[in-house]
Amino acid sequence: MKNPDFSNLSAIYINCTLKKSPEKSHTASLMDVSKAILAKENVKVDEIRLVDHDVASGVNPDMTQHGWEKDEWPALYKRIMAADILIVGTPIWLGEKSSEAQKLIERLYAMSGKTNDKGQYVFYGKVGGCIITGNEDGVKHCAMGILYSLQHVGYTIPPQADSGWIGAVGPGPSYGDTEWQGEELKTPIGFDSDFTNRNTTFMTYNLLHLASLLKANDGYPSYGNSREDWDDGKRWEFENPEYR
Repeated sequence: MKNPDFSNLSAIYINCTLKKSPEKSHTASLMDVSKAILAKENVKVDEIRLVDHDVASGVNPDMTQHGWEKDEWPALYKRIMAADILIVGTPIWLGEKSSEAQKLIERLYAMSGKTNDKGQYVFYGKVGGCIITGNEDGVKHCAMGILYSLQHVGYTIPPQADSGWIGAVGPGPSYGDTEWQGEELKTPIGFDSDFTNRNTTFMTYNLLHLASLLKANDGYPSYGNSREDWDDGKRWEFENPEYR
């Protein structure tokens, strides 16, 4: 069987760590595992560390129109829209995704009413996944909230679209650490986790397969899901007594 060609795809990783660059992000270390797969498959990759940007809080496309002096979100949104795949990375704090991840979701929601050239909501035809790291329980809980939010605004979610790593509960080394309490570790923490490596690999390829299928078919057909047609009064089966 011939290997698929993913070279026409592009992906964007949004790291929702609370640490500004250049401070080390453990979430970025796990995202690098996924990025290495995309590099091998010749996929174009972009990356944003959200906390490095002056992104306003709110659920409107441009918050400078709502009292904020500055909002870098409109520029970041253009980069997100240029990608076929969105992968959200976040640490776990108090069992939840980070405040930066929640801000990202709210700003994506602010754009979800826009439509594409077929009249569908603007994120239709794009796929999403997530990567979670932490030293406390919550990988699946965080993934559940992020993946629900992505599909709600229009992203398509493939099977097993999340991966994560958690250390022992309580203070301790985090993913990718090479030393702890002044002692050098034999291997970076988490790099030898078969479970994490497998899930990260499967997630990455599932995102690629689904994005490739959608791109080859120009996304979703607009029959039955066009906001513009709905607003124009073309309510398809709802106007047909057969479907009532």
